[in-house]
Amino acid sequence: QVRLNESGGRYVQPGGSLRLSCAASTPTFGTYTVGWFRQSSGKEREFVACISGTGTFTKYGSSVEARFTISRDNAASLVYLQMTNLAPEDSGTYYCAAATNAFSQISTEYDHWGRGTQVTVSS
Repeated sequence: QVRLNESGGRYVQPGGSLRLSCAASTPTFGTYTVGWFRQSSGKEREFVACISGTGTFTKYGSSVEARFTISRDNAASLVYLQMTNLAPEDSGTYYCAAATNAFSQISTEYDHWGRGTQVTVSS
């Protein structure tokens, strides 16, 4: 079982930046695609970004592309989500997830999920 633990969420003003971290418990972390998803009250879970096991490939949701950057440090079993120029619509609970056999923006293709970290963007 892969355990994922997100951190870094907090309150931030519009235009600000945050870096979220996802720490994994598995020594085979480099074999997993890791994705970030977010969900706000009353809305469906939304794909944010994903990164392949080696970090070679990345994909972003259209609403965050050019503002967010996903990266990973396999030696430390960490994935990061650097978020810039944040807007109120970026608020929500951010989840990281790991997929064994997919590089996807579809949440159901991810096998393991963290509990999420809350991001609030407000003036």
